Amino acid sequence: MVELYGRLARVTGVAGLDSVPAGIGPAVRRLGPSLLRLAVGVTVLWFLARQVGAAPFEDGLRAVTWQAVVAAVTLTALTTACSAWRWRVVARALGVGIGLPRAACAYYRSLFLNSVLPGGVLGDVHRAVTHGRRAGDVPRGLRAVGWERLWGQVIQAVVTVVVLLTLPSPVRPVLPYVLAGVVGVAGCAALAVRGAARRGRPRLARAARAVSADLRRGLLAPDVWPQLTVASVLVVAGHTATFVIAARVAGCTAPLGELVALLMVVQTAVVIPLSIGGWGLREGAAAWAFAAAGLGAAAGVTVATLYAVLMLAAVAPGAGLLLGDAVRRHRDQGQPGEPRRLDPAPRALEVVGD
Repeated sequence: MVELYGRLARVTGVAGLDSVPAGIGPAVRRLGPSLLRLAVGVTVLWFLARQVGAAPFEDGLRAVTWQAVVAAVTLTALTTACSAWRWRVVARALGVGIGLPRAACAYYRSLFLNSVLPGGVLGDVHRAVTHGRRAGDVPRGLRAVGWERLWGQVIQAVVTVVVLLTLPSPVRPVLPYVLAGVVGVAGCAALAVRGAARRGRPRLARAARAVSADLRRGLLAPDVWPQLTVASVLVVAGHTATFVIAARVAGCTAPLGELVALLMVVQTAVVIPLSIGGWGLREGAAAWAFAAAGLGAAAGVTVATLYAVLMLAAVAPGAGLLLGDAVRRHRDQGQPGEPRRLDPAPRALEVVGD
């Protein structure tokens, strides 16, 4: 999510949150993050291939069944509806409302793009810019998507902590130290931003005021935050259920409680935008978690590979929607006698690639 918020900062004018030294050329600024994601993803996959071989990846591909695909498609449809609901609530709270059917279609597009493009957030940038242009307020549309994703990840982190403190897992003994470190880093970051804003840095001051206004007037309203929390919990439950199905289909016989705890750790790693369409850290985290639990790193790679294939099939409707958008644009451009409608999708794709 770091890159998503960086792109939001650049578009909304709060560029100080994602600044780059002036000596670095435009090519490095444009290609640096993508090259970093590519390097991290390839490195993790190369290391796993050296350690466990190609067999676990092949086993994950061979384990795909039509029953598992149907289950993944069904669960993903439910989680996508909940995610679209969460986004709609946030957007309405910020004054850039969107209908639930359109939100669900846009979410499917973003899920597909996240699954096939590096980093795992470019689909969200596309969704944010497109909705912002249609609503006539791009900065607010961008903030709506940023808050929606952030809220979902915070709830996922809270649920993960609760699960790891409740169920047995290999990371449970070190969890208090990890939490203390996260709280310390977050506190230092908040103090640094506050101090910079007080020293008169206008961009940070504007960012702090925007965050404060969004929270006080919108997201923390009594009729808003409960809906966001419920939707986020349902999304986490749906993704975890899909992962459990992948593990069972792949032949993992670990107790359900232990398996859920391991998969929550893997889902937390997926949030980090250093992957190739999701590949890399997910498989690395699964290998580590399963090995630490005594289930074998190869089993973790197989489960993660099967999960990736199931999710790619589940978000395939997004590809159909994007193809339909392209056909409509081509048809509109081919009819010069009719007034052309402004379609924000091409410009949104330009921002994604920027």
